[in-house]
Amino acid sequence: QLQLVESGGGLVQPGGSLRLSCAASGFTLDDYAIGWFRQAPGKEREGVSCIVSGGINTNYADSVKGRFAISRDNAKNTVYLQMNSLKPDDTAVYYCAAYWSPISAICAVLSLNPYDYWGQGTQVTVSS
Repeated sequence: QLQLVESGGGLVQPGGSLRLSCAASGFTLDDYAIGWFRQAPGKEREGVSCIVSGGINTNYADSVKGRFAISRDNAKNTVYLQMNSLKPDDTAVYYCAAYWSPISAICAVLSLNPYDYWGQGTQVTVSS
């Protein structure tokens, strides 16, 4: 069974940091582009960041550029999202997602398509 599991969410004060993890089971992430998305209450799910299968290229939403960093460790079958300088507006459920893309040099960050596999999400709350 193909599964993605997010972890690392929690409550943090404004200006603080968190690192989210996305672990895969049932398949290897080597040939998959991975994206991080978030959904705040009453809002649509939006793209945050993505990374291509080889890890060379990444992409970020304007709202998180310079604050968030995505990385992957294919040996551990895990992708990470380091979030720094967190703001209350970053409060949301964060999801990781994957689509098969073994050779593309770009990844989709603004669209939920073509992601085929999704995790259940982890809550991030930024509040004092």
